[in-house]
Amino acid sequence: MSTIKNYVQLIGNVGQEPTITNLESGKKVARFSLATNEYYKDAKGEKQTDTNWHTVVAWGKTAEIVEKYVIKGKEVGISGKLKTRSYTTDKDEQRYVTEVVVDEILLLGNKDDK
Repeated sequence: MSTIKNYVQLIGNVGQEPTITNLESGKKVARFSLATNEYYKDAKGEKQTDTNWHTVVAWGKTAEIVEKYVIKGKEVGISGKLKTRSYTTDKDEQRYVTEVVVDEILLLGNKDDK
């Protein structure tokens, strides 16, 4: 049961081209946004879409896969965990960011996507 305490699975579409950073240590990190959609009918019976945006971070070999195969609009499935971090802005304001740190990525959609 301990393996599901902080476990996230999402399927969605990549919002923008991933940002790849090569660190001095030789490690690679990839960051991208992922849109997930939920569909429902409103009080009038009309179909509505609720889109949620998630910040996704991948490290190492997973980041290399993202760099090679993931493009804007691509449908992907990810699994990982939520991580919250904080930082201080130039104006001395405290900010918090919650990200999905990817353990696995599954490339979905057409093979022709890339």
